[in-house]
Amino acid sequence: MDRVTDRYGTDVLATDWRAPRRGRAVEAPADLGTVVEEVTTDWCGEIVAVDRDLDTVTLEDRRRRRRSFPLGPGFLLEGRPVILVAPVHRSAPAAPTRTASGSVAVPGAPARVARASRIFVEGRHDAELVEKIWGDDLRVEGVVVEYLGGVDDLAEHLRDFRPGPERRVGVLVDHLVAGSKESRIAQGIARSPIGKDVLVVGHPFVDIWQAVKPDRLGLRSWPTIPRSVEWKRGVCQHLGWPHRDQADIARAWQHILSRVGSYDDLEPQLLGRVEELIDFVTA
Repeated sequence: MDRVTDRYGTDVLATDWRAPRRGRAVEAPADLGTVVEEVTTDWCGEIVAVDRDLDTVTLEDRRRRRRSFPLGPGFLLEGRPVILVAPVHRSAPAAPTRTASGSVAVPGAPARVARASRIFVEGRHDAELVEKIWGDDLRVEGVVVEYLGGVDDLAEHLRDFRPGPERRVGVLVDHLVAGSKESRIAQGIARSPIGKDVLVVGHPFVDIWQAVKPDRLGLRSWPTIPRSVEWKRGVCQHLGWPHRDQADIARAWQHILSRVGSYDDLEPQLLGRVEELIDFVTA
């Protein structure tokens, strides 16, 4: 007996016979740069423009020819049907209302022409920290920060600068504590003829590094380093950081600086002194 052949194959009702062969169309944003195909014309191209008023999308093919189509159904994206819709406008991030120092921000304000007055700091690290926290404020006020490479020659720098009522100088020094070398230098300048136009203030820390709150680096406190050991190198050694040469010290400082984002990451003994200097040179 011959086997009967099923002329109709499998049961067509066993699957969703109504589903389109390529799948159902879903919405997709008409983002610039996306490559789609228009199904009625087989026009394939990159989306180069979307006109929201006309509700159209413009495609550019590989020969740089352009053609516009209505937004909506009738497109293929990577072989799947899509309904092109105008992309949603992403609003720009809100401008910060406060600077890193906590001052009211002035978005878009141009930098003021530099004043004759200056703020001097001891070293490059001091200058970089001041710039990171107070840079926006200083640009609005037109105040330039210069680093000296140490405080020993401060009197000579001031003689060259010739401070006056319109050329005031604020100086930030490390380790300004009673009996220190820094305090003696500050007292000598205050008693000099230019003293009324120069303000020397300082913080109690051995180095500007210590002005960063230690918990920002995962420390309970900054390590105590013997006076016989160069402080920065001793800190790096204590914390297990490379400390062979100046490049290692510079990398250590950049690591520390990266943990500072606002005034809240700094000790108040530094914050008040810098604000005092800015007020002095902008008065």
